[in-house]
Amino acid sequence: MDPISPHGDPFIDPIDLEPPQRSRSPEDSTLIVGRTASLTLATDSLIVLGRYFTSAPTVPIVPSDMLLARRSLCPEDTVELLWFPPERNTQAIPFYNILWAELSNCEITIQYAKPTARNVVRVSSINYPIEKPTQPHAIFWVESLLDRAYRESQRKKRIKVLINPFGGTGKAQKWYLSDIEPIFAAARCKTDVERTQYRGHAVEIAEQLDPDAVDVVAACSGDGLPYEIFNGLGKKSNARRALEKVAVVQLPCGTGNAMSLNLNGTDSPSVAALCIVKGIRTPLDLTSITQGNRRTLSFLSQSVGIVAESDLATEHLRWLGSQRFTYGILVRLLRKTVYPCDLAIKVEVATKSEVIEHYRRALATQPLPEQRRDSLDSQDSDDPLHATGLPSLRFQTVNDKLPDGWILFPYDKLGNFYSGNMALMAPDTNFFPATLPNDGCMDLVTVDGDISRIASIRSILAVESNKFFDMPHVKYQKISGYRIIPRNQKDGYISIDGERMPFEPFQAEVHRGLGTVLSRSGHVYEGPNVVARSRESA
Repeated sequence: MDPISPHGDPFIDPIDLEPPQRSRSPEDSTLIVGRTASLTLATDSLIVLGRYFTSAPTVPIVPSDMLLARRSLCPEDTVELLWFPPERNTQAIPFYNILWAELSNCEITIQYAKPTARNVVRVSSINYPIEKPTQPHAIFWVESLLDRAYRESQRKKRIKVLINPFGGTGKAQKWYLSDIEPIFAAARCKTDVERTQYRGHAVEIAEQLDPDAVDVVAACSGDGLPYEIFNGLGKKSNARRALEKVAVVQLPCGTGNAMSLNLNGTDSPSVAALCIVKGIRTPLDLTSITQGNRRTLSFLSQSVGIVAESDLATEHLRWLGSQRFTYGILVRLLRKTVYPCDLAIKVEVATKSEVIEHYRRALATQPLPEQRRDSLDSQDSDDPLHATGLPSLRFQTVNDKLPDGWILFPYDKLGNFYSGNMALMAPDTNFFPATLPNDGCMDLVTVDGDISRIASIRSILAVESNKFFDMPHVKYQKISGYRIIPRNQKDGYISIDGERMPFEPFQAEVHRGLGTVLSRSGHVYEGPNVVARSRESA
């Protein structure tokens, strides 16, 4: 999807997608500025027609036809020389890129995110004088522009920024100052910046956070910091309320940036900052993991087998970026490695065809913005605004007897057990094309470890071409819980959101819409999905 267009079609008027608040005439949509230009609210963009000005350049001689004396538009104005380019210009600025607009001292200033390179935006602005008689209309026009620019998204977000100065390539601090902070400032966001000092520091910060004091916690990092933030909020005495009120987002500055890829469709820090400014509050399923006497929250994925080992056993290859993951999988697939275990699963959608239909229904029945959280709360008997701590476990813990209806069966030739709550685990690595942010299910992929090497290689290529779902040896289901008990191994790898966990039995259970994030759409992840894939193959 185009990183600067919210729905990919510039000919759809966003006003037509919302109930009209008042009738608009063509005169309402156009603002005449100065004597040489106009600003028009078009379908999906602000159309700037005419010459826009800047302060007069400091050069010894400027041709007289390029200098105009600004008239006294307001009594307090002084005469100022302005420079106009000799040609008239037409510029279209997508509403999605508009960061702010305001009137001050008889002048309108519009700040926006301007694409300057592939996947890079920078703050730019245009300024025009406003005649005093047109100021009442200009005030209304500015508000109309901001309505279109922000639509459902909250303006002037209060953002707690956590920067991991040690993660990834160690450039998070630099990228925040150069790529992210100017966009937040232009959008009039209120920021509070803190740098994490050690592993687990974000858990402590989130646990002490006042959920009424911030709207967003932004992790300037890879996927590790969001994991800590969710778990810190989950430790609060009012965990459910904190997880609902505070949206957790990622400013991609690590080697693993799956959260931003799924919610924002980008791993660019500057584009992600724009997406967060314009982000829509979206309930997110979280998964409780019980292991021993511990309970943690997972927002991204859990894996045992090839994927876990390929991720955690290649830490020494971080210089390869996301390619280390592909390398690790390929090596282990070619070895035909197996990971025997005992497995019990609570299946909700059993076959691939049913999974596609489940996804199709979710797209067709998406709730209105004001109904998103209400529809989820009504499915839980606890009142989220007054409940203390995390929701109770329907299936209890890994230490309790197996839940009713669950059957534990041996899986001697397991090659890959991969459960996901988001689609993309890396750029062009879509393991879970049917995942939804809040359908109350994890998507589970299982693959035997003794498949042929040719089939293994085809599996790798299929992931990058978005055909992995269709591979006959790939089993794909939607589940609400599972228990897995590794066998015949003294040590191995279990990955929860990319973090290594003890190699011990564990159990997982989904909590529908327990967390909150900001996304572009408010109801689906970015990137290819099973419905689009099935249309292409039809």
